[in-house]
Amino acid sequence: MLRPHYLDESGQVCYVVVNPGGAYLGADLYVVDVEVGDGADLLLTTQSATKIYRTPASFAEQRMTVRLGEGSRLELAPDQVIAYREASYRQNTYITVRPTSSLVMAEVITPGWSPDGASFRYEELRLRNEIHVETDGGTRLLALDNLLIRPPIDDVTGTGFMEGYSHLGSLVVVDARVDQALADDLHQLAEEFDAYTGVSLSATMDGITALVLRSLSNSTEKLNTLLGGCSGLLRQRWYGQAPLNLRKY
Repeated sequence: MLRPHYLDESGQVCYVVVNPGGAYLGADLYVVDVEVGDGADLLLTTQSATKIYRTPASFAEQRMTVRLGEGSRLELAPDQVIAYREASYRQNTYITVRPTSSLVMAEVITPGWSPDGASFRYEELRLRNEIHVETDGGTRLLALDNLLIRPPIDDVTGTGFMEGYSHLGSLVVVDARVDQALADDLHQLAEEFDAYTGVSLSATMDGITALVLRSLSNSTEKLNTLLGGCSGLLRQRWYGQAPLNLRKY
């Protein structure tokens, strides 16, 4: 972790996770454990892209556990995941929130460079987000977001597989203020960008709802801008903060 930063006057603390290995290789296992205490406000990002190189022996894996306390807030804004040729990667995120917690989690998946110029040369990506609500009466499953990308061997990228696009962006929002009106606003905002976007809502449980926005494009920059616009809308509407500026580059 780098030293804490404060990007504005809101009191939200920003931490940067640093991967000393530089990239994920075959059979690597990274375990990340995040706990945001009652009333705390955390922005968590990464120093650079998560790169998945060839994994001939076994898949690389990241396991993240996230726990949010009462009245706490977490923004997860990592740089993109880049899967290179012959890469296989699994990412399992287990999230527990309280009914008064707030979570915003953004992610972009992009294929890495290949010597022959072909796209989708990675073998498989599995990303699973399991979100639970904890109350005094126990813990219940709120939403399960399970994504599998397994490119065909003939490199087809047409209808039925990414709809001809090469990059994928996701935004997960869990908050008591999530509703259909917010989903409509985010979908309308996403339509301003050159991307193919859909929004889904979970059922409301203990007063809290999950929203998942999924967007397809051919550009990491375009997806980062789209997701940044959506998170910026939430930051302004809910907290009076300006859009996120991590000042990395």
